[in-house]
Amino acid sequence: MTDAVRLRRRVREACAAAGVPADQRARLVLAVTLLAENDPTPELSTVTADGKLSVTLDSSSPVGQERRNTLPLLPAAGGGTSLTWHLDAGGRPVPVAADDEVATRDEMLALVARADAVAKEQRELKHELAETNSGVLAMYVELEERDEQLRKAHAVIFRELEDALRPPPPPAGPFELAVHYAPSQQDSPTGGDLYDWFVLPDGCVHITLVDAVGHGVTSTRHALTVTHAIRTLALEGHPFRDLIGRAARTLATIEPELMATVLLARLDPATGDVTFANGSHPRPVLVTAAGDTELLAASTSGRGVGFPDPGSKSLVHRTLADGDLLVIYTDGLVESRKDFQEGEERLLAAARRNAGRPTGQIPDVLATEMLDVVLHADDTVVIAIRHRPYYGGG
Repeated sequence: MTDAVRLRRRVREACAAAGVPADQRARLVLAVTLLAENDPTPELSTVTADGKLSVTLDSSSPVGQERRNTLPLLPAAGGGTSLTWHLDAGGRPVPVAADDEVATRDEMLALVARADAVAKEQRELKHELAETNSGVLAMYVELEERDEQLRKAHAVIFRELEDALRPPPPPAGPFELAVHYAPSQQDSPTGGDLYDWFVLPDGCVHITLVDAVGHGVTSTRHALTVTHAIRTLALEGHPFRDLIGRAARTLATIEPELMATVLLARLDPATGDVTFANGSHPRPVLVTAAGDTELLAASTSGRGVGFPDPGSKSLVHRTLADGDLLVIYTDGLVESRKDFQEGEERLLAAARRNAGRPTGQIPDVLATEMLDVVLHADDTVVIAIRHRPYYGGG
């Protein structure tokens, strides 16, 4: 019997006595055999304690970690001449063939069986993973369908809300009216910029343009509060000059935190007269049929709702000729590049350049040109007012 066979027998006997499974024993036997090939006089010792079998092989020369890592069963870390393996002891002896060839065959069969078992486990795991992925995919598809349903429902609600907050143009006789509205937050249908227009009992058209401080739902509520207050006061017959001041005083106790700029316009279809009352709001733009442009400003500036000494101190009057165009807007149109004065100059040029377009196109075109660069996003309202006495309005 060769030394290698005796060494394998000792390992097998120790593993059998400790109840080490056959596949683990096979890997240890193979590891010891590989090491003994280059060492004719290895020393082997075994100890079984606390459910562990410790097998130590003392070599005549050091065995580095790199070599240890190539063995079929890794020993404990180290780099000296001793290699030690720690295996779980089953407690019950496991029979092992006395013949080396038979024992080696049994060990190879055990390794093959273990490999087959691992392969089967991997196949089952892949199958379970595929089923899990299929279930996750189905759940994802269902969630996507629900999200789409919610998006459609939200879109319907948003459209209804927009229709309620953005009334269509009222009948205005010789005045053509058009509007563009865009909130700064794309996922919100409204902001702090709102408008209101209606026909008064005397036939004049009233327009209110409000820019409440802030964004989102709170600013929308503040803007609605202002527009409703001014509509109520206007329909009660209060003087046009006093509407902003009266609204501010009325709301001071109800909404003490509310601040908003306000621009009011009064259109007289019988004469073509237009009157503006301004409370801290950007100045209207006038483009005459001849192509002249002007920013309309009152001789004395007014203050908006929530500002000190609110109200419109003086009014602006103009009588429009056929084809004259007025553009009123909120500051989001001219502040996108963070320079209000530069924005006003660009707006005058853009209004003059596009004045020949149909009235219904002008608000959208102006918004597109003015907001080509947005360094400061804000709600934006643009309203175009064209006087067409010889075309019957519309």
